[in-house]
Amino acid sequence: MKYAHEILFRPLVTEKSMLARENNNQFAFRVNPQATKLDIANAVEKAFEVKVLEVRTVNVLGKNKRRGRIMGKRADWKKAIVRLAPGHSIKYFEGA
Repeated sequence: MKYAHEILFRPLVTEKSMLARENNNQFAFRVNPQATKLDIANAVEKAFEVKVLEVRTVNVLGKNKRRGRIMGKRADWKKAIVRLAPGHSIKYFEGA
């Protein structure tokens, strides 16, 4: 994996992630399930030109869903929580 768009799929914008952004300078992303912490850190640094201090990852299990009698399952996915160095910020999340 060499390009940032192959690793970072989209930012996660939830109430919890917005509180983490304001209080701890942490940003959440949905990432490629095969990406390592080092891959994620390098992709964020390249894409947004910031300094990454820490990366935490979570493998999220897909929910079981039902449509009438038919049972199905949503896909499993991976979430990354990235903490940036003090003074660094991602403009994308600020609406600029």
